Amino acid sequence: MTQKSLRIWRRGSQILFFALFLFLLIQTQYRGSLKSAEQEIRLSYPVQIFLEFDPFVAITNILATGALYRNLFLAIFLIILTLFLGRFFCGWICPLGTLNHFFSWLHSETKIGIRRIHLQRYKKWQVTKYFLLIIALVLAIFGSVWFLALDPISLTVRSFTVAVFPGLEVIVDTFQSFFYSINFYPLQLMGEILSYGFGKFIFGFRPLFFRQSVLIGILFGVILLANFRVTRFWCRALCPLGALLGFLSRWSILGLEKQPSRCTDCNLCLFDCQGGDDPIPGAKWRKAECHLCFNCVASCEEGALKFTWFPGGATTIETVDLKRRKLLRGALAGAVLFPVLRSSVSYEAEVSPWRIRPPGALDEENFLERCIRCGECMKVCPNNALHPALTEAGLEGLWTPVLVPKIGYCEPSCVLCGQVCPTGAIWEISQDEKLGYLSPRVKDKTRQPVRIGTAFVDRGRCLPWAMARECIVCEEWCPISPKAIYLEEAVVLNSEGKPVRVRRPYVDPERCTGCGACEYACPVKDRSAIYVTSVGESRSRKNQFILEKRRRE
Repeated sequence: MTQKSLRIWRRGSQILFFALFLFLLIQTQYRGSLKSAEQEIRLSYPVQIFLEFDPFVAITNILATGALYRNLFLAIFLIILTLFLGRFFCGWICPLGTLNHFFSWLHSETKIGIRRIHLQRYKKWQVTKYFLLIIALVLAIFGSVWFLALDPISLTVRSFTVAVFPGLEVIVDTFQSFFYSINFYPLQLMGEILSYGFGKFIFGFRPLFFRQSVLIGILFGVILLANFRVTRFWCRALCPLGALLGFLSRWSILGLEKQPSRCTDCNLCLFDCQGGDDPIPGAKWRKAECHLCFNCVASCEEGALKFTWFPGGATTIETVDLKRRKLLRGALAGAVLFPVLRSSVSYEAEVSPWRIRPPGALDEENFLERCIRCGECMKVCPNNALHPALTEAGLEGLWTPVLVPKIGYCEPSCVLCGQVCPTGAIWEISQDEKLGYLSPRVKDKTRQPVRIGTAFVDRGRCLPWAMARECIVCEEWCPISPKAIYLEEAVVLNSEGKPVRVRRPYVDPERCTGCGACEYACPVKDRSAIYVTSVGESRSRKNQFILEKRRRE
């Protein structure tokens, strides 16, 4: 196998790993029946494994919490391979890197001729990603992983979950409806294939809808479209994981060896360079920027370039282009940014009532130390109940998961969100623990279900209370046994002055878990007559109706 053929192997690797990424993302959903499941519900595949191999996620998790959660130790393997091979992950495995590579390959009027060659040279703005990495690491030391939203794996999972898949679903449904509307059997058959073959396999049997999908979709689109201007702009300028791998690659033993005497100044090595690492023999090769795409070797007809073990350092810049002053600026920026982020968050009871976290979520401070905004929990939620936060949790809680009962409720038997969380922001609890059966956290072994909030009746909008009309939907939908919503008969006068017997709903806060089924099913559609807030949640000792009294020693 010649080095020129490595470009073909790299393309095959990119296709293989991107297909694996999509397959695991598609499998991040439970396709069985939650109500008929006799055993605890589990997914068949390790759908979060790409995130568990991510060194940026692992290192920030250690810095923020002082521990390494579950399978994040797998990132050690990628770190070791980077120390041997360099920044190969960016060019061979990373799904966002593959997408950027593909869009960079598409024709662009701004990248032709001499302009393209000029753009492929190393640019000083490529140090921006190292600046962002330093800010992220400093924030993690203070206990904030806010910059994990920029991690390429987390960003790609979140974008596909919240924006790409729902958008594709709309397109598929549109074509399906169009084919059904035409009285022509082959087209109707194609509609069936789209609906039950392609659509249901990828999207599941429930239509997906996410708040913030437009904003997240636009940002993702800007990242991809930037490649029409600059080849792999995100990877070269902004990616914090790429910066971390670039820093680690300075010790790699694989490198580019140049033979300037063979060079004819054709500049073909620059034409398809993905990292802006200056493979041209007339300049020094920047090891930390190279994605190991092997395009330069494959393009050189004179054999002036080749990768080899332990190359000579005369034509190589091994360190990253980051001066001590810029390093200090990055550290200072992180130290200043932390109080700005943290000042918008309250851990006490005076919080947004709509900040309803998934069952198993840690207390807010520890939750924000771990949540990387990847969207895995939102993707796996069978009822489409979890959505990215905007203002509910302050600036530091941007795009973290919150429950929106009006769109979907928390299924009592489901604990999938904790299974797919790669960092432990949502603890992996059992079904019995969620329902309160023999909970190991309760000494007397009594029933103590996990509560994520409490339901309240708005009597001004409730049909039996405000309009003398019979309605027991909330009580019927309440999945708790015995029910947290109970009814009381009352005789009231209607608009004609006649007595009418109605049953009015009440909520028992000792039983309510805040699942949101009542709010989801309420027939008052614009703003439900019964709603859920975060008060009473199990994870907080302060966000309660009545605070526990401190015991005197």
